[in-house]
Amino acid sequence: VGPYVVITPNKTRRNQLQQSKLNFAKKEIDDLERWKEEHRPGPIKLIPQRLGGKKSETQARQKQQMMLMQSKYQQKHKREEYVKAKKASEEAEILKKKAIQREKAERLEVKKRQQEMQRREMLFEDQYYKTNELLNRLDLDLPKSDSCQIANCGTESTAWTRSHTYKQALREDENRRLEEIKQKQRRKAELMEIKQKQEEEARTRAHQNEQRRVNNAFLDRLQKKTQPNSIYQPGYSG
Repeated sequence: VGPYVVITPNKTRRNQLQQSKLNFAKKEIDDLERWKEEHRPGPIKLIPQRLGGKKSETQARQKQQMMLMQSKYQQKHKREEYVKAKKASEEAEILKKKAIQREKAERLEVKKRQQEMQRREMLFEDQYYKTNELLNRLDLDLPKSDSCQIANCGTESTAWTRSHTYKQALREDENRRLEEIKQKQRRKAELMEIKQKQEEEARTRAHQNEQRRVNNAFLDRLQKKTQPNSIYQPGYSG
């Protein structure tokens, strides 16, 4: 570090500068106070007049109370409408879920019935084939016409006729039962289709009625909003 010189401050000059700054600040404050005093607004002079319009204080209070009651009623009405709309939405959702579950149960029931009908048809077919097989074995066990004696040919022919007639009757009975099963299954399918159409129409009507009810409620609220004075009647005690 190089050499340096320290100059002693002049206390007299520093005091003079500080005093001059104080004097200048005081002069500015005095000027500001003088300006405020000169520009102070005078007294306000107004012509006496009656305020509040043509209505008295009692009527104004009554009107204010009526507006407050009307506002409370409108808020209450909005809350009730919101609760009703929410409840209707929840009920519609529950009905929709119930309808879905009902459709699933009906489809499952139809599937079970179809499986039962298929099992019965298979059982009847198996029984039919076994009966034919048994009758065919009986036919093979009967003696041939060239080896029969003249004395007992009439008896063997009668047995063959009875066997053939019995087999033909069994076939006709099996065919008749199969045809009846097919007709029952066809009728059940037609009835199920008619029932599904009716349920679909009922759901469509219910949806249309619900939509109409919501639209009517919305129009009623809109009409009440456009005519707020018609909500209250004289003598309403809220």
